[in-house]
Amino acid sequence: MNQTTADYEEMLRKKTTEEGEYFLSGHGLCAGCAEPIIVRHILQVAGPNTIVVNATGCLEVSSSGFPNTAWAVPWIHVAFENAAAVASGVDAALKALGKREGVNIIAMAGDGGTFDIGFQALSGMLERGHRVLYVVLDNEAYMNTGIQRSSATPWGASTTTTPPGKKSLGESRDKKPIAAIVAAHDVPYVATASVAFIPDLRKKVQKALSVDGPSFLHVFSPCPTGWYFPSDMTIEMARLAVETGVFVLWEVENGDFNNLRVTRKIKNRKPVIEYLKLQRRFRHIVKNPELVEKIQKMVDEKCQRYGVDAD
Repeated sequence: MNQTTADYEEMLRKKTTEEGEYFLSGHGLCAGCAEPIIVRHILQVAGPNTIVVNATGCLEVSSSGFPNTAWAVPWIHVAFENAAAVASGVDAALKALGKREGVNIIAMAGDGGTFDIGFQALSGMLERGHRVLYVVLDNEAYMNTGIQRSSATPWGASTTTTPPGKKSLGESRDKKPIAAIVAAHDVPYVATASVAFIPDLRKKVQKALSVDGPSFLHVFSPCPTGWYFPSDMTIEMARLAVETGVFVLWEVENGDFNNLRVTRKIKNRKPVIEYLKLQRRFRHIVKNPELVEKIQKMVDEKCQRYGVDAD
């Protein structure tokens, strides 16, 4: 064994056993990317007895360039569309081997692999009741393949497949309410979370991993590259999304929407323009007060529906 390999293995041992780190530095994710922060905290909560199933996407391609890896837990790379199906298989296999207890199975995918391509596999996993935590890292487009729109892309946003112009205002459809759709499967636990509110995220991970059955976390993950904002503003962008009501933090158990709980209510909600004006993908919207007002109305209606505003 050469010295380089020995040094690496010693570093890995120290970080995993002494520092409790299971997603390591040295990955190739973009400067300012929220995903490594989110994944690091999820794995700190989950601990070493965890298996991660990771769909193709930014996280996968940037963390596993052979012969290197940022993962200090067992990790499986799968296709865009089948993270939930493979995680279901891992759950079934461990049960058949009598080794299921004490192991956390976490599927991770982007919005493209969850809202769109992987939705069928996700719905099947939920319906079958596999004890898997599914985490969607939502940066609101197919960032890894060229910033194409997904069904997570918000209304009005510019992407390479929804460019604004004389006959287009950008994305023409509302963002798909994926967490509400998942909760309608009556699974034990569904929640939304944000990289700007880490204690809230960690509590929800802990709760999700404690239930007997499927759980789902929709985590808001701003993308400096695809949203066109400075890489040092990621946390501020995520915080503004919550403080304006663009992204609501909530949780629900067993599909009981009557007992849905907003985990961060907002007093004196900020106008949505404060969020939009910092992103070049909304540059054409910001120039038009009528379009800004349209988005503000959409956000106000959502906040009223969820009961976001604090007294």
